[in-house]
Amino acid sequence: MKPQLRRPLVAGNWKLYKTLAESVELAQAVARGVGSAGTPEVVVAPVFTALAKVGEVLAGTTLGLAAQNVFWETQGAFTGEVGPVQLTDLGCRYAIVGHSERRQYFGESDETVQRRCGALLRQNIRPILCVGETLAEREAGQAQAVVVRQLRAALKGIESEDASQVVVAYEPVWAIGTGKNALPSDAQEMHARVRATMAELYGQALAEGMRVLYGGSVKPDNAKALLAELDVDGALVGGASLAADSFCAIVAAAR
Repeated sequence: MKPQLRRPLVAGNWKLYKTLAESVELAQAVARGVGSAGTPEVVVAPVFTALAKVGEVLAGTTLGLAAQNVFWETQGAFTGEVGPVQLTDLGCRYAIVGHSERRQYFGESDETVQRRCGALLRQNIRPILCVGETLAEREAGQAQAVVVRQLRAALKGIESEDASQVVVAYEPVWAIGTGKNALPSDAQEMHARVRATMAELYGQALAEGMRVLYGGSVKPDNAKALLAELDVDGALVGGASLAADSFCAIVAAAR
């Protein structure tokens, strides 16, 4: 039976989709579909240009606002970046860091992911820290080693009090947008490894309370089986979060 102290979390990552008007419409539909139920916790991450308006839609609802990325400095000559202070202004509760697409296309490294995590925590925004292996790494038998390395690097220098605010999202890179899925048992095995690593770093009590999400082509037809696993505490949803009915079905599977 799952520990009651870990409240399920379902986060919708809208990636580079939706205009401002479309984002507002989707946020309204998700808010209606989720309703007032407080379990699981639900957050959505629209594009930066829609954060303010979507935040207005979510005000007074149970849904939270998340950003898809953050820069590690609070201000300065960093053209094109958005810092944690600006995210606080917009009412963001969470921000995604280290997503595989950021690592693959934009040169994110373990070091820069760590800096982003620290910047968010100093601003009292909870990081959704993404870790995960590629297909080549999994086939080489390195999956767990890669995930543990990413996790340890991202949390380097972060004390227990702050680490307790981090949400980890395991996203097998080979299952994102490919139509391939990790089996529930695969997800459980890696989530257990993540939790064991957190216990090594911060102690068993913190590890037992930390939420570990699964993110890898989560859809309504596989969500229930994935979320039933002992160490799977929710989902980071990509494509299926772009339609209110499919996203709300995943939220319902987490209840």
